[in-house]
Amino acid sequence: MKKTTTILILLLLSFSFNLISQEDMMDMFDDGPTTNYTYATFKTTRISLGQSVENPADGNLIFDIQHHFGRINDGAYEFFGLDQATLRLGLQYGITDWLAVGIGRSSFEKTYDGSVKAKIFRQSTGAINMPVSISYFGNIGINSLKLTDTIRKNDFSARLSYTNQLLIARKFSSAISIQLTPTFIHRNLVETKADDNDVWAMGAGGRFKLTKRISLNLEYYYIISKQTAKDFNDSFTVGFDIETGGHVFQLFFTNSRGIIEQHFIPRTTGDWLKGDIHFGFNISRTFVLKKPKEFRD
Repeated sequence: MKKTTTILILLLLSFSFNLISQEDMMDMFDDGPTTNYTYATFKTTRISLGQSVENPADGNLIFDIQHHFGRINDGAYEFFGLDQATLRLGLQYGITDWLAVGIGRSSFEKTYDGSVKAKIFRQSTGAINMPVSISYFGNIGINSLKLTDTIRKNDFSARLSYTNQLLIARKFSSAISIQLTPTFIHRNLVETKADDNDVWAMGAGGRFKLTKRISLNLEYYYIISKQTAKDFNDSFTVGFDIETGGHVFQLFFTNSRGIIEQHFIPRTTGDWLKGDIHFGFNISRTFVLKKPKEFRD
């Protein structure tokens, strides 16, 4: 009996010491609260026309095809706008997960553009509690049209325009994401002396998931600068994201003809109430040029 009791006591002590050692080992590797970051606030790097807080992944190259047809109210003779088109081809590359660069060329005024997008803060919970994601987007546009004004000195600087934006977004749930986009655009050359070289605008956009693979996207840019607001209309876009495997196709209707920020934010002439609506789409193809860290040697 004593022998059996002794064996039981030894087993209990061994089990207890084993539990204590496991807890000590867990404490050694426990770094405290972790940070849980929010992913996929939007499904692509654009809401529809404008930028979203999303970046290409580290080492990913994205080839963009952006297409706006003519106005639907041009009628059957212009095949309801399908006979006309504005096209942009572009590339985006993720240098890191937080920094991306891009280049592109638009048929509107034969404009070349270069851009940079950087993540400043990411929405998160846990050790770091950040209620929103914030990114910076900036680009430069170069108008390559042949200038016909022979009176003024046609400096290269007259062809340049710039955009600066803060992208402030929050993912409220898997179905709803909202973004505000304060915007500053500078144009070195404008059409008349009364025009604003500096244009301030406020953008607002949202993604509303309808089904597992389809979402409704809304986007609106309110022009703050008085003269520009007087001469042009605010850009408004209604679109849909359609997920098909590893790709997202974006289809939309907008009153804007231009594709880059310097064109569609301060220079939209279309009026939705008059039927000045352009059908458009974005198609993106991703190429992985650098393996993710976990798959590298």
